[in-house]
Amino acid sequence: MTNELIAKTAIDRRMAEIITPVIEGMGFELVRVRLMGGKHETLQIMAERPGGGIEVDDCAQISNAVSAVLDVEDPLEDAYTLEVSSPGIDRPLTRLKDFAAFEGYEAKLETDELIDGRKRFKGVLAGVEGDEVLINIESGAETVTVGLKFDWLSDAKLVLTDDLIRDMLKARKDAGSLNEDDFDKIETEGSEED
Repeated sequence: MTNELIAKTAIDRRMAEIITPVIEGMGFELVRVRLMGGKHETLQIMAERPGGGIEVDDCAQISNAVSAVLDVEDPLEDAYTLEVSSPGIDRPLTRLKDFAAFEGYEAKLETDELIDGRKRFKGVLAGVEGDEVLINIESGAETVTVGLKFDWLSDAKLVLTDDLIRDMLKARKDAGSLNEDDFDKIETEGSEED
C-alpha cells in the first residue's frame, strides 16, 4: 500500500498503483504523485534513481512509458497534462529512508493530528529510529529531539538552505552530472548574493 506522503488522495493512490510498477521496472523509484486541479488538471510525478538523482532524459523516458500505460488504463475522465520531474533540492520527504538519508539537514514536518499541542515541526533531521522520524527542534534556549511516528506525517520537505544547496551541487558534481565550470559559476553566484 502506498503511504499518504507519496499519494494523498484516493485518485493519487490509484495513480500510484498504476505507475509504480512501470517506474520501478525502469529502475527508478516513485517519490510522489499528485493530481493537481485547476482549469486543466496536471498529473505530477516525482521520481529518482534508488541512490538519488534523475536526468532530463530519464524524465522523458518515464513520461513516455507512463503515458502509454495511462492510455490503456484510462483512470482519468478529463484531459490532463503529465509532468515528470526530479524531487528538486528542497524535496518532499515521502519515504522513511529519506529521513535517514537527509539527516543533519533542516526540514519542515506536518502531522494530521496535534502532537504535544502542535502540528508543525521545523528543525534539523536527526535520523530514524524504528518507525519514528527524529527531528531536533529549538525549545526555548535548548534543542529537543522529538520522535514522530512516520504514519503520523501528512507533509514533510527539506528547507532550502545554503548548506543543502552546496552539498547537493557537490554531489551532482561528484556524480559527473555537473561540470567544474558550472559548479564554480553557481558557487560564485551564490556567494555574491550573501
